[in-house]
Amino acid sequence: MNAKTTLRDSAAMRWTALLLLALAMFCSYIFMDILSPIKDLMAETRGWDSTAFGTMQGAETFLNVFVFFLIFAGIILDKMGVRFTAVLSGAVMLIGAIIKWYAVSNSFIGSGAETWFTNNLNYIPLFDELGVSPFYRGMPASAKLAACGFMIFGCGVEMAGITVSRGIVKWFKGRETALAMGSEMALARLGVATCMIFSPFFAKLGGSVDVSRSVAFGVVLLCIALIMFIVYFFMDRKLDAQTGEAEEKDDPFKVSDIGQILRSGGFWLVALLCVLYYSAIFPFQKYAVNMLQCNLTFSPVDPSSFWGGSAVTIVQYLIMLVVAATSFSSNFVKDKSLKYGLLITAIVALVVYCYMGYMRQSAETVFAVFPLLAVGITPILGNYVDHKGKAASMLVLGSLLLVFCHLTFAFILPAFKGNAVGGVIVAYVTILVLGASFSLVPAALWPSVPKLVDSKIIGSAYALIFWIQNIGLWLFPLLIGKVLDKTNPGVTDPTQFNYTAPLVMLACLGIAALLLGLLLKVVDRKKHLGLEEPNITE
Repeated sequence: MNAKTTLRDSAAMRWTALLLLALAMFCSYIFMDILSPIKDLMAETRGWDSTAFGTMQGAETFLNVFVFFLIFAGIILDKMGVRFTAVLSGAVMLIGAIIKWYAVSNSFIGSGAETWFTNNLNYIPLFDELGVSPFYRGMPASAKLAACGFMIFGCGVEMAGITVSRGIVKWFKGRETALAMGSEMALARLGVATCMIFSPFFAKLGGSVDVSRSVAFGVVLLCIALIMFIVYFFMDRKLDAQTGEAEEKDDPFKVSDIGQILRSGGFWLVALLCVLYYSAIFPFQKYAVNMLQCNLTFSPVDPSSFWGGSAVTIVQYLIMLVVAATSFSSNFVKDKSLKYGLLITAIVALVVYCYMGYMRQSAETVFAVFPLLAVGITPILGNYVDHKGKAASMLVLGSLLLVFCHLTFAFILPAFKGNAVGGVIVAYVTILVLGASFSLVPAALWPSVPKLVDSKIIGSAYALIFWIQNIGLWLFPLLIGKVLDKTNPGVTDPTQFNYTAPLVMLACLGIAALLLGLLLKVVDRKKHLGLEEPNITE
């Protein structure tokens, strides 16, 4: 290695650093939705109705929003640097996850802790008056403690999110930034499919239901995430030793930095579009499996058959990995025959995967297809933004697809109830399109931020966007739960809810995001923000 060559100049080292960050986020995405595919089991075994479930899910972002933790996280990131903040975020996620695991474990039932949580946290001064309390009178004790753990986890995972974005900018700036961010998002989102497949698997393992096994699975993965961040720590430190710079040699944080960010009209449009779009995706994920249970017609599967056994879970997951690996790697292959061979393999494997999901007659395996198309096309989209631009146009298209999907779930899918094959086909196609939408927006959104603010305060800029986004991620899981209970009075079977009202609400968010995206295109054209310009000048 000559004096001018650093780890960052090596494609292998750059992408290794990215892989470490992506694997850590993969593990965190699994834990984020670990209870989503077993909402019905939480109702049956822990007495959580939709309001309790939604309140607990919304608690993930409570401290980030109302105690402004994300703003502090951005300051920590700007002052302490990527590697310190990465390891800190991994440790915080793990602590919160352990608390949540204890809350849903059998050890909590009948304990002194359960008694205390039953009798306390029923009234939180000021927060109750404002109507934003993360607890309420009558909320199950296990849900209260799980909410506390999820709050702590939420601080860590959002800190990790802004840290990973900053880390990618550090390693890839001036190179394939959008491709790197898109690839990280694609790989991390395999965590959604992994969660949907394995959370019910562990909860029902051995023929007995124990929801804490699912959460324990997530805790083990977060231990792995912490290890990934620690390995990244040493890689990043070596890079700074080579460049001869002190890590993240930024100016000291000043309050005026936030003012500088907030005075940017482009920043506000991107931030508002972000909160509207993500509020229609992440809260939906937490209810998607239950929504499919309520709208699709499933027949019981013989537990002694292959389709009802545990082996099919492993086989289907391996096929999912084949879909992901072949579709993702096809983006990086120059040889046309090999490229098309990989794509054909991916398509065939995807069809087999979908067939297995249908044969298993389970909503969670149907929804698990959600990130698979995203894995294949996100690198393409990121590469396109790097070399051709059109980020603002992608935001518009992604919002349009989002509206289409939620309206399809609301009005078309219920019409197929009773049609076992037709309903599953409509569900698969809509979920895949929603996954494609979920690729368009991140691949265009996150690489646009460095164009809007000074590089010295980019950590604070990402933190502000995440903070604004977290307001929606706190509010909408709670709102969906409340709307479900209000529009389904007297419904006690968790597989018989009518989801029309919540889905229309989410579609309206998509319409608002679409209008903002169109406005962003106009502002970009007038003010020359560069959002439609490529990241790499050739």
